[in-house]
Amino acid sequence: MAIALAACGQSGASSPDNKPVSFNGAEAAETEAVLEHGQRIVKILGCSGCHGKALTGQAWDDDPAIGRLWSPNLTVALGDYGDAALETVLREGKHPRRKDLWIMPSENFRFLSAADMHSLIAYLRTIRPVGDRSPLPKLGPGYRRDIAAGEMKPAAMIIAENPDVLPADAGPDHALGRYITSVTCAECHNLRLEGWEGDTPDLAIAAAYSPGQFRELMQSGKSLTGRDLGLMKEVARNRFSNLTSGEVDAVYAYLRARAALPDPAGVQKH
Repeated sequence: MAIALAACGQSGASSPDNKPVSFNGAEAAETEAVLEHGQRIVKILGCSGCHGKALTGQAWDDDPAIGRLWSPNLTVALGDYGDAALETVLREGKHPRRKDLWIMPSENFRFLSAADMHSLIAYLRTIRPVGDRSPLPKLGPGYRRDIAAGEMKPAAMIIAENPDVLPADAGPDHALGRYITSVTCAECHNLRLEGWEGDTPDLAIAAAYSPGQFRELMQSGKSLTGRDLGLMKEVARNRFSNLTSGEVDAVYAYLRARAALPDPAGVQKH
């Protein structure tokens, strides 16, 4: 088993002109621009949040009741895969040798477009190996209990149980916003953006924000009421601040359109 966080998948969304949807800049062809785009995707998807600022891995927990958990040193682990195998790890949450991947949100990142994934992998290939491999996780009784109860599941199982589920479709004019939320916001607010009871809200809450207030939320994590949003503040500053203004506006427009749908949290597929 491995604890990992990475990014990829393929969205079925398309824009009004019927072109596949990607983050701004995915159409880049020159090598330097492709790598810059890939680096931005790494930041937006928060790879360093689990794997450390230099992607050299870090400890998650060292509690005997829970376990001793590490995220992999990606700078070393990347050398284990060809591009096709790496894509399988990222899109499907499946490792070519280990049985399962845990705490790996492939259920979100499987929807990353082919163009965005190409840039992402191209950038990752430029990172030189630093340091040693991270230790394999050692699961404690608490973690094993959560697995047995079905409260913790490997990435591939989550995907199998939620085939092709995307946030609600608000029409082609909102395809970019839907795409961005499917590979970012869904990680904390669940695949339908309806939130987790007692933890994160349904993102229909975005309709209460003005455009300016929403931009500030996405840049600094400042809430409408001034309440400390905890993890959202960190995510906004480290991840969402890397979105372009056009991308932020697209997310806002989509979330408002979604909130107006008859069933904004309904099951939606490609």
